[in-house]
Amino acid sequence: MELLYALTLGVLTMSGVYLMLRARTFPVVVGLTLISYAVNLFLFAMGRLHTGMPPVIGQVAAHTDPLPQALVLTAIVIGFGMTAFSLVLALRAQGELDNDHVDGRGEQ
Repeated sequence: MELLYALTLGVLTMSGVYLMLRARTFPVVVGLTLISYAVNLFLFAMGRLHTGMPPVIGQVAAHTDPLPQALVLTAIVIGFGMTAFSLVLALRAQGELDNDHVDGRGEQ
């Protein structure tokens, strides 16, 4: 299970970086979104993937560690705000420059 999880994180990160290196604004926004998904999965994995283990390290308790879930929830909210800002910025650049290249110069 850990190998599948690590491969998923690697594929999401690799795809996000590849899309962020593109010269168009929409793939950059999608790449940022994929990287934020990878970060969310990474933060969630910090809560451990073991089954049948005590939920808090060193303690036998009936509750789980809320810190990874709180971090993921915070990362989701920040990622949503970042995606909305990136889309608005891309739409404004498209409207003012009449192209969707990230550097604003277009095809040459």
